[in-house]
Amino acid sequence: MTTARILLFSTLAAATATATYYGSDIWPEAELTTGSILAPPAAVDEKGNRLSLVPPTPAARSSQQRPVELSQDLPPKATQPDAAATPKNESAEPAPKALTEAPVEPKPQAQSEPSPAAAPSSPSTSAASQPAKPIVDEGALRYFARQGDTARVQAEIARLRTLYPDWEPPADPLAAPPNADTQLEAMWALYGETRYADVRKAIADRQAREPGWKPPENLISMLALGEARQRLINASNLQQYPIVVDVSAQMPQLLVCGEIDLLWRLAEAFAKTDRPQRAMDAYTYILSSCTASADRLATLQKAASLLPRPMVEQLLTQEKTDASGKGEFEPVKDDLARQFVAAAGEDAKLTVPPTYLSRLQRATETGGKASDALLLGWYYVRRNESEQAENWFRRARAEEDSAAASQGLALTLIARKTPGEAEAVLYPWRDTSDDTRNTYLAAAANLLALDPPIVIEADILQRMAQEAIRARSADVAQQFGWYARAFEQPQLALQWFSTSLTWAPETEPSAYGLAITANQLDMASDVARIQRQWAGRSPRIALLGEDDDTTEASRMASAEAVAGAPQREPARPVARSSSRAASASGETATRQRPARSVAPRNSTASASGRGCSSSTDPSGLSADEALGRGWCLMELNRPLEAARHFDAAIRGGDTRIRSEAAYGQSLAYLRQGLTDKASVAATRGQMDAPKATEIQIALLSDRALVAFNQKRFSEALILLDRRAQLSPERIDLMVLRGYALLGLKRFGEAIRTFETLAATGNQEAIRGLANARAATPAAVSSRH
Repeated sequence: MTTARILLFSTLAAATATATYYGSDIWPEAELTTGSILAPPAAVDEKGNRLSLVPPTPAARSSQQRPVELSQDLPPKATQPDAAATPKNESAEPAPKALTEAPVEPKPQAQSEPSPAAAPSSPSTSAASQPAKPIVDEGALRYFARQGDTARVQAEIARLRTLYPDWEPPADPLAAPPNADTQLEAMWALYGETRYADVRKAIADRQAREPGWKPPENLISMLALGEARQRLINASNLQQYPIVVDVSAQMPQLLVCGEIDLLWRLAEAFAKTDRPQRAMDAYTYILSSCTASADRLATLQKAASLLPRPMVEQLLTQEKTDASGKGEFEPVKDDLARQFVAAAGEDAKLTVPPTYLSRLQRATETGGKASDALLLGWYYVRRNESEQAENWFRRARAEEDSAAASQGLALTLIARKTPGEAEAVLYPWRDTSDDTRNTYLAAAANLLALDPPIVIEADILQRMAQEAIRARSADVAQQFGWYARAFEQPQLALQWFSTSLTWAPETEPSAYGLAITANQLDMASDVARIQRQWAGRSPRIALLGEDDDTTEASRMASAEAVAGAPQREPARPVARSSSRAASASGETATRQRPARSVAPRNSTASASGRGCSSSTDPSGLSADEALGRGWCLMELNRPLEAARHFDAAIRGGDTRIRSEAAYGQSLAYLRQGLTDKASVAATRGQMDAPKATEIQIALLSDRALVAFNQKRFSEALILLDRRAQLSPERIDLMVLRGYALLGLKRFGEAIRTFETLAATGNQEAIRGLANARAATPAAVSSRH
């Protein structure tokens, strides 16, 4: 079949038989599979791309070059076979079935050739036998010509020639036709300006004036497509994704390569309504059907930003190569590596194939982009590989010293217990954002909390104090109090503890520090006042001063070394989302810092003798006595003092005592929320399997709660999954899991989790179920 006939067949089918190619069950009810998005049988260009009669977007029209002479690109007129020239024993090539079945303009019966003897008919008789020449609507043709859209001009000419074989295209489609229908031309002009409502009004007004007038079918069909296209784009811009899918189902003629933007919007709608497989099918259709290189590259980039990595890798299999073997997607593979690593930097559960990780590392080493080094730094921070993260953050700072690079480096330095350098690195950037200020304060607090304490230069102490006062940081103020006590400056410590309580009145460690410092300075009335304020809330404050040796203990307390602050888990502050970074990086170790307990040096009371109501120096006890006193202190809810006695038992006891003391010290730290210290304590003695499992379950529960409170929802889910492998999940943790899924916008899983719990009558689950249903895109869309 010749190219001209293929073109005729395609364009006629586009005008008359689109419905045979699309059923209402394809979009969106039936599951979309590869190849099920059928392009309407419109005209094709010279590359084989299907063309749509829907006008292109203004941006697309502005990028097209208008030919110097449109008439030079017009397709030749389709010639009709000469019946007389065809031998009787040879039949002419049959027309395609769809073409023969399509409605065409009726042609007059062929006149038999007159015999030589027959008299010629008169002019009047010949004129009477000629049929009336049909009126051809050239409005669409002239509209496309004005837009400079050569491909659609050719498609429209082919369509009109199919319907009207005797019609000749105008030599200049841009010229005003003789006896032009000016009202119809005005309608096409309004259509070209996308003023569809005005076109409808103009049609209605004319029909009111001319009852017998009917608008051309081509105008009506194109108007319907234009309105549908406008609705689809508006819904997409407003993130009303269900409407995007509905409009696409009603007008599948829009889903063609010539309208690639609409295909992208439909795929996005599927992805944003938790139907990634349907989105995958849409992208697969584009890569299978469309040939424009720029469109294919853009399709892959858009898919990578919306689909899971395995699906993107599946799309990469449709890559085409040139003669030299170079893949068409090669220019964007570095970008894909960046997207994969960036996503994994947000979610520790995601894995990046080594090929993409090494690809980004090579690009960073050769290209020297600070942004690439930052991506790698956050990737390794999320996986607690502080050394690797530090290397990449240092490289990023070497290329371009920035707040993000300095903040990332500061967090890794805090995690590696070098807060002094972290403070120096981030001080110049401390006022860049709330994130950087919180991270700087965390570095300052951890520097003050080093164990043993170090002498900090006066100018550094001064600037940290100024920033603490400016930010009203109760954590840093509390650490200044402990730092002053460590260097025997109780008066200064008293001021800092009091300041910390002014900014955060419910901070128990600051209240305890204030109480023991006031006790050391013989401020009995102040100690009594603090005890009254914290009665029933802090056993250790209530028991302060009961021992006869309190005065001696107070004198010796200032010589104590600063208790080690628990290691902060470096949370990844995201430059694009300040709220999460503020909640993570700003939470210092000092909030959980164990306060000092007063330990009289000369006390030798054992758990079996005077009991454990008084404070005792565990170094003067045997391992067995220290162990027993530790458990006694645990019963009195004095876990920090108990931890010190368990530590003494671990240091001097045999295998059995070390195992029991390690178990007790882990529980003591867990009771105070010191998860990292509890984890370390659990390794100091060989516990039996049940105790080790109990500690592991408790550690995972606490870490999941901390991760959730810091809005690290993916990490919280990972910890809950690990805990579930050791023990059945408690109802409160199942509720926590539901809210973590909701925080990640995994609405379907969150709803199923809450539904399971709500069936038991749990009120928290019922509230969570209502919240999850109200947060779905469909619910949000319905409210707007």
